[in-house]
Amino acid sequence: MDTYNKEIKIYHLIDGAEQATGLTVIIDVFRAFSLECYLFNYGVTAIRPVGSIEDAVRLHEKNPGSVLIGERGGVKCEGFDFGNSPSSMTETDVGGRLAIHTTSAGTQGVVHASNASEIIGGSLVNAKAIAAYIMEKQPESVSLVCMGLGGNQLAAEDELCAEYIKSLLEGKPMADIEQRVADLQFHGGEKFFKPENKEVFPEQDFWLCTKLNRFNFVVQITKDERGFLSEKYPVKGKE
Repeated sequence: MDTYNKEIKIYHLIDGAEQATGLTVIIDVFRAFSLECYLFNYGVTAIRPVGSIEDAVRLHEKNPGSVLIGERGGVKCEGFDFGNSPSSMTETDVGGRLAIHTTSAGTQGVVHASNASEIIGGSLVNAKAIAAYIMEKQPESVSLVCMGLGGNQLAAEDELCAEYIKSLLEGKPMADIEQRVADLQFHGGEKFFKPENKEVFPEQDFWLCTKLNRFNFVVQITKDERGFLSEKYPVKGKE
């Protein structure tokens, strides 16, 4: 891969999303943008990322047959079809349907990135594809926004993802990335291994969200008259 020689900035949390400019990658590894990759893999037609629970419900009512997905504090929103867990659903559940998605951190970053010229979702499962996409687009600047826990507390997995994407863009890929991703189970991903959390944070979600570079596409987020729209965008030479 060639190098990207323009400006790369790393921002953090909701405030960082508000500051981000240029091509902006909203990073949420556990679990929002990992989940959106899996949703496309499961065959959803599109995803509508939404800020509030109320807006998500209203959009669901206007789109019969859509699947309502969301969490607050990790817990599935009341009355929703699914929480934010990729292991909780299959192609049979969501294939061929529009997904409406609201989360505590990831979709909040999308809503708050009002100064971005373009938005894509960021996760470890498609980090290399994200770097390739940026190289293909050659934007004037790139903002990597680590959304953290609830958009207000730093999270090791998002920081690692930003650092990894930056290393790829600079042509200096992290030699120890696979080990550092594995180490997240002890530093950032502990909640997935506590028996008392298995209903909200199943262990399988950790393994799904840390399958490094599993997907060869990016989650491209645009806005139309109905709100934000996530779509699968194959990266040139990647599919």
